[in-house]
Amino acid sequence: MEIIKDSNNPEDSEGSNQSDTEQKNKAMRGRMFVVNEMVQTEKDYVKDLGVIVEGFMSRLEVKGIPEDMRGKDLIVFGNIHQIYDWHQEFFLVELEKCLQDHDRLAELFIKHERRLHMYVVYCQNKPRSEFVVAEYETFFEEVQREISCRMSISDFLIKPIQRITKYQLLLKVMDAVCVCVCVCRAVDLMSLVPKRCNDMMNLGRLQGYEGKLTSQGKLLQQETFCVWEQDGGVLSRSKDRRVFLFEQIIIFSELLRKGSSPPGYQYKKSIKVSYLAMQECVEGDPCKFVLSSRGSAERFTLQAASPSVKQLWVSHITELLDTQSNFLSALQSPIEYQRKEGGGTNLLTRPPSGFGPKASGRPPSVPPTPNGHNTHTQADGELVLVIQDFSAVREDEITVLRGERVQILASNQHGQCLVYRPANTESPPAEGWVPRSVLFNH
Repeated sequence: MEIIKDSNNPEDSEGSNQSDTEQKNKAMRGRMFVVNEMVQTEKDYVKDLGVIVEGFMSRLEVKGIPEDMRGKDLIVFGNIHQIYDWHQEFFLVELEKCLQDHDRLAELFIKHERRLHMYVVYCQNKPRSEFVVAEYETFFEEVQREISCRMSISDFLIKPIQRITKYQLLLKVMDAVCVCVCVCRAVDLMSLVPKRCNDMMNLGRLQGYEGKLTSQGKLLQQETFCVWEQDGGVLSRSKDRRVFLFEQIIIFSELLRKGSSPPGYQYKKSIKVSYLAMQECVEGDPCKFVLSSRGSAERFTLQAASPSVKQLWVSHITELLDTQSNFLSALQSPIEYQRKEGGGTNLLTRPPSGFGPKASGRPPSVPPTPNGHNTHTQADGELVLVIQDFSAVREDEITVLRGERVQILASNQHGQCLVYRPANTESPPAEGWVPRSVLFNH
């Protein structure tokens, strides 16, 4: 027999209120734990960064470095000083304020999303740093003894990578006890940053590629495949290959030092996206697809670890090929292309709508506003000179090279400019944010 509770019964209402109160208290205790843990571990982290900057780096200034190491010391530390200064002087102070207001924590990570990408820069340099530290291991052991440090320099240089992962784990704990849109956004953000850090470290271990990786657009995917190479009628034995998919090129590399950590990759082959052709299905195997270069007899059959991995890559490559096809159509027959698309604007000289890898789908008069910052729109169409290379690390950024000319569409209060880069012979038109410092200032 089912017992139906009377909603007007004061005893039932009282029990419900107690349950709500218990849940709120539990959520509050969970938030308190996360914030306390975040602040305490941040203090420890700042101390560890201090050992690098005020210990190892300061000692090197006094002691001097071997003659053949000159310049390499900068590679060892990367942008660690920038990370240390920001955490010591700003981020730790802001985290401590969250002890009085737990709701500030998630907002803090969202607000400083762009600043946290200095970790991506650090990780891109990390493989080179590891190589130099290993090369001068005896020298750094001597410095370690001189500053009376119980851990090696390698133990400290890994701390930033461990820290960025710790933020992600703690925010996930808070998300589990506190269902909040702001916390969910912070978790998403702090899941993306470690992934990009890992991507950059793997990319930094790629050896033998003679081109400029920063000119190949954004790194979209990387994965290890079983690959069969075929040139003419000869089919090779299958080999493990680490494959990097950029906006403008696909790179095949060989895994070095198998079973070791960290791995290294030796460049083997590449195909420019502008010449790329794909066969999505291989009969009898849902994990295989084929890539080839137009005008060449060379074919690569890739076998993914699962059908879902294969489908992810096929989707990304299909999107790139569609973009490439649209771009070529616009170049060869711009009037015909505009007529089919129903647009009256020249796609090769004005920002496109939903066109190209970095196209935003917005007219230039309505620029995107990352992090909700106010922007100032530029109405003129003047092209300005790029005076310094800049490599995009965020979804809304664009890679630009010294000597290119771009149109400024908008700027924000954080020293960023939204720019439009016209199409050239190498790539379609693109739009995204760059630091104002890389542009010529009249």
